[in-house]
Order: sequence, then structure tokens, then C-alpha cells
Amino acid sequence: MFFLGFSAGLPLLLIFSTLSVWLREAGVDRSAVTFFSWAALGYSFKFVWAPIVDRLPLPWLTVLLGRRRSWLLLAQLAVMAAMVWMGSVDPASGTSLVWMALAAVLLGFSSATQDIVIDAYRIECVEEALQALLASTYVAGYRVGMLVAGAGSLYLASWFGTSRAAYEYQAWHLTYLAMAGFMSVGVLTTLLTPEPEVNRSGEEARPLGDSLRFMALFLLMAASFGAAFFFSAGPCSDLKQLLSPGGPALLSGFLVESGRFVLALVAAFAMARLAVGLKLARSQTLTAAYIAPVRDFFDRYGLKTALLLLLLIGFYRISDIVLGVVSNVFYLDLGFSKNVIATITKTFGLGMTLLGGFLGGMLTLRFGVNRILLLGGLLAAATNLLFMLLASAGPDVTLLTVVIAADNLCAGLASIAFVAFLSSLTSVSFTAVQYALFSSLMTLFPKLIGGYSGTAATAWGYETFFLLTALMGLPVLVLICLVRRIETSVSGHRQG
Repeated sequence: MFFLGFSAGLPLLLIFSTLSVWLREAGVDRSAVTFFSWAALGYSFKFVWAPIVDRLPLPWLTVLLGRRRSWLLLAQLAVMAAMVWMGSVDPASGTSLVWMALAAVLLGFSSATQDIVIDAYRIECVEEALQALLASTYVAGYRVGMLVAGAGSLYLASWFGTSRAAYEYQAWHLTYLAMAGFMSVGVLTTLLTPEPEVNRSGEEARPLGDSLRFMALFLLMAASFGAAFFFSAGPCSDLKQLLSPGGPALLSGFLVESGRFVLALVAAFAMARLAVGLKLARSQTLTAAYIAPVRDFFDRYGLKTALLLLLLIGFYRISDIVLGVVSNVFYLDLGFSKNVIATITKTFGLGMTLLGGFLGGMLTLRFGVNRILLLGGLLAAATNLLFMLLASAGPDVTLLTVVIAADNLCAGLASIAFVAFLSSLTSVSFTAVQYALFSSLMTLFPKLIGGYSGTAATAWGYETFFLLTALMGLPVLVLICLVRRIETSVSGHRQG
């Protein structure tokens, strides 16, 4: 599980922070750099295709390796292919940003698929008494993978000879090929470990045709979503210009893009209804896969409480995610070298995150989830103000160390409390789908907003931008206080 955690943690930063450094060195505009954070939205929608991964056998591979390992191997090979593709594109040349974006989307989708399978594998491969130990080992491996993809890739790129002053594409090409090579750790683990021994007699009785129809339905929905999103680009661009002529269309741009996203979802839902009506898929399959887990959540908590909880889940991490999208670009613009960024923000920052996680676990056991949830939300917003001080001080390594120590310590503390909170909301009857839904929702809106962080930083300056990210955390504190008021009601349902 440590090695699988490593392979799961490796791709994430190659879409976020490492890629942003590469694009910035290649001369890509700051606003365009932060838009690339949307390439990882696959992590926020993995619950959509999780039932496919769970239900659909892969030809030949499933017979050879089993259901979990076959999908795991396919996802890992797709991750490696996406890394090689990204490394084969020079973002400084012409229209290559389009190909880089497509490769990044593939990396996000395949990595999210790998996460789905590893979560299921972890739950099925050992008895309940060992789940906590296995989860902690997985997280440790995940952090090491992030360290290799974050600090390791920056060290490698520098060693191969690229810098902000002297950009060298070949250095980044070799770096991403090396990261693809590191994924062989996960591939070998998949090939050498046994398939979980789980009784699937009830599932195997389902006709293959149902699975194939469900897969076809998903592809139709995805095609409808993509088509609606693509063809609405022109009208939405015109609308943004109309709403904000000659100025930075930050708020209007976010609202228009959110509406465009909702329109695409409506198109996908309409396609699903049409497909069911044409007998391309069974309505019972859709109900069991998507509707039943959502209905269970609302039945247990009631409409008002459930909506309040979903709002808290969706916005709890907004302060740190929106800031995190632009953080590496900020460090570079401030004048820090890649080696300093790798050493302090990645290596040292990882240690502080792990320390914060340990502290959060101890405090959660001592004072309860909701109290530490409130403390974590307060600290996550407050530490963003330290970045204002760093922005005004310039490239001060000592101050950077202090800011990273405080920010990562508080982020680790808040993360542990939040994971415990999400686990407490999950029903044992729908663990996989509900937890996938919660974990997807917690990053969806922050990532959508984070795509505009570069535009905001350019329009208002870094200091104002960091103040804004801190203020974003205030409504979260209000939501936590409201949740604490209904804590007794929620606790009565946690055993469901």
C-alpha cells in the first residue's frame, strides 16, 4: 500500500505546481498558467465513472489479473503515457499549449481513476481491524510521491540545465520522462500483489450487456458535456466582454464559466434521460449507481442539514486551494530559485504537513472533530495573511521558511480533522460512492475559482489577492459554527 500510495501521489503535482514552474519558465502568461489547474478537475468528478470502474470487466486483463488489478494496471499505464505526452510538448512553441492541456487532462483523468481503484483495493484486501494502519501507510507513500514530483522534479530540471533566465525545453522533457519512469513502482506493485479475495457472486450474475450499456451511457454523457462546453466557448467569451468591457473580467468571468459548466451538466443529464428512454441503459442501474447514495444522505440528515453540510464540504478548503494554484508562480515572480522552492516549500513543507497531521490527529481525539475543524478553518485563512508579508518583503529565505512552516502545519492539522469529518458523514451502505462524492465536491469549487487566481493576482497584485483568499475563509467559519449547532442531530445519524 505504501508503493501504491507513492504512485497515486506522483501525478498530482505534475499537473499543478511543477507544471506551473515549467510553463512560467517557458514564458507562458501567468493567467494561462493558473487555468491549467482545471486539468485536474477529473479528481473532482471521479464519482461519475467510479461505478464503471467497479462494474465493468476489462477484456482479457480482468481474466488475467482480476477486477481491481486490471483497472489499476490500465490506469497506471495511462498515467505513464500522459506524462510522456506532456514531456514531449514544448509549451514555448506556437499552439502547443492546446496539446499540453489535452495531455494534462489525460493525466488528471487517469490518475483519478487510479485513486478510485486503490481506495477499493485498500478496503477489500484486509480486514477492518487493519484499515487504519493501511490507510496511514498509503498516506505516507502518497506524501513521498508528492515529494518526488514536487521537489524532485524541480531539482532534476535544474540539474538538467534549465532556469528562468535560460529556459531549456530538453531539461523538462527529461524530467517528465523520469517521472514516468518512477510510475513503474506502482506498475510492479500491481503485477506482484494478489487480487483481493472478495465474494462477488451477486455482482458477477449481472449480464455483461448491462455493463456495456452503462459504459455507452457514460460515453454519451461525457460527449454531450464536452460538446456543450466546447461549443459554448464563443458565446461565453462574447458575454464576458459584454459584462466587463476593457477590464479584468474576474467576477463576471467566473459567473459566466460557472453557468457554462452548469449548462454542460444539464446537457449530459438530458442525454442520460434520452438514453434511458431509448432503452440504451436501465433506469435501475442508474438509480443504484448514483441516485441511491445521494438519497440515503438526504434521508439521514434532512434537506436543510444536508445542504448545509454540502456547502461546508464544498468550500472548507477554498482558502488554501485558491492560493496554492498560484503559489509556485508567486515564488518565481518574487525571485526565489527552483532549488530554494524545492527545498523549503516541498521538502521542508512536507515535514511540516506531516507534523500538522500528527498534531491534528491528537487534538481531534482530545477535543472532537468539530472543534478542530473550526480551528483548522481559522488557521488556514489566517496563515494566508503571512503571504502578504512575504510579498512585501521580497525574496527573504528566512521569512519564506517561517511562512511555509506556519501554512503547512495548519494545513496538515485542518486536513486530518476534515477527513475525520467526511468519514463521519459516510454511510457504511454506500461508502465508496458517498466518499468519492464528498472528496470530489471538496475540491470542485475551489479549483474552478483557482483557475482565475492568476487573473486576480495580475489585476490586483499579490498582496490584495492573498487578503482576498483569507477573506474567503470567513464564510467557512460561519458554516462550521452552524454545523456545530446541529452536532447532536448529526451525531445521532453517524452510525447509519
